[in-house]
Amino acid sequence: MTAHSAPPKNRRAGQAGLAWHAPNLAGVETLTLSSPDFEHEGTIPTVHASTRAGGEDLSPALTWSPAPAGTAQLLLVVEDPDAPTPMPFVHCVALLDASVTGLAHGALDAENPTGGVRILRSGLGRGYFGPAPPKSHGPHRYVFQLFALATQVTVGRSDDALDSAKPREVLAAADDVLARGRFDGLYAREQ
Repeated sequence: MTAHSAPPKNRRAGQAGLAWHAPNLAGVETLTLSSPDFEHEGTIPTVHASTRAGGEDLSPALTWSPAPAGTAQLLLVVEDPDAPTPMPFVHCVALLDASVTGLAHGALDAENPTGGVRILRSGLGRGYFGPAPPKSHGPHRYVFQLFALATQVTVGRSDDALDSAKPREVLAAADDVLARGRFDGLYAREQ
């Protein structure tokens, strides 16, 4: 695909590749994840979209029910299963202290993360990257997934290895899911 050609309308990664469906991240769905900015399966406001799509790359506010006893860490993953890529495109990966029960607007900014939030690599670098589906590719689903983990995620032999790990390496290293929650938003770009 050249820089000027459009992706095929029917090419999409598919939901089967989401972190939600990974065997190591299976768990009971007892975390209630939501946002005051849009309803589940509602349209994500443009301010939360990528700057390439006319937005501000401002991560939405998120709230969730308390993590169960024994939670060592929370893993937050935002993916686009409608991206014209082999796997869902990763818009954000973050590790949160177990005591965190919500995020304010912009809390996933790589340059200025909120306390208790560790921003890891995503598909485009580090931090939250808002929706930017290809023009005329139809609506894309953005899946916000939160996992309560009984053990902290480790990759490699040092803590620095976690910061440089690719998103799929982090997801593969996570396990011992005590609870999880999912919240979906939709975004489309026209011509």
